[in-house]
Amino acid sequence: MIITLELLAMLFCVAVLAGFIDSVSGGGGLIALPTLMLAGLSPVQAIGTNKFQAIFGKISSVRYFLKHGLIEVKKFKLAIMVTFISAGLGGYVVQLIPNHDLLLYIPWMIGLVALYTLFSPRMTDIDTSQRLSIAAFSLILVPLLAFYDGFFGPATSSFFSIAFIALLGYSTAKAVAHTKLLLLFANGAAIITFIIGGHVIWQIGFVMAIGQWIGGHYGSKMVHLKGSKIVKPMLICVCFILIGKMIYQTALVN
Repeated sequence: MIITLELLAMLFCVAVLAGFIDSVSGGGGLIALPTLMLAGLSPVQAIGTNKFQAIFGKISSVRYFLKHGLIEVKKFKLAIMVTFISAGLGGYVVQLIPNHDLLLYIPWMIGLVALYTLFSPRMTDIDTSQRLSIAAFSLILVPLLAFYDGFFGPATSSFFSIAFIALLGYSTAKAVAHTKLLLLFANGAAIITFIIGGHVIWQIGFVMAIGQWIGGHYGSKMVHLKGSKIVKPMLICVCFILIGKMIYQTALVN
């Protein structure tokens, strides 16, 4: 593929938008991944380059949330370790196994998230009752979601945010903040496997990283100031867009 200034400028703008959306509700990959593939990258290159540029949005978000006291790192040391290992394994496996079969099940998973988000009374701007210990959360749910994020990724942020709200009783802002913390380590682990596999296009990745940083900062600020007023509708919209996109892709494959 030929990398031009016009292409890099377009991908920068895409990264700003993807970083903003991803920091608010997740689903930024819905924009970035197809764009990278349309630009001429192979599917594995697109996933690898997307994960590389996306981590800068996560760093920007985590930096903002830490500054405003919304993240408790000490409580999630086990979750961070499990996330890193599981996501690294997922990133390795996706380079070996085609993911067409996975696309058959993802729309239904995302649909459940969308329905829960739409009707859940627990998505609020205050903490509610905790249903699961952090240790159990870290050992049961985290490895599954982290592996999925390293393997494929769409809606992982949404799944994590809902889990923090429903199972740990976190407010919307705290749920999103801790989701970004775990996904930062998930992205980092997956990126290592894609770099080793030679599937990151560096020139594109660094340009988009700058856009991700900008979008991630302002998206995090929006979550902090608006809470569930912006996160809930964006989560629902992203979920249904992902469902439509994946059902369409599955129909094309079959």
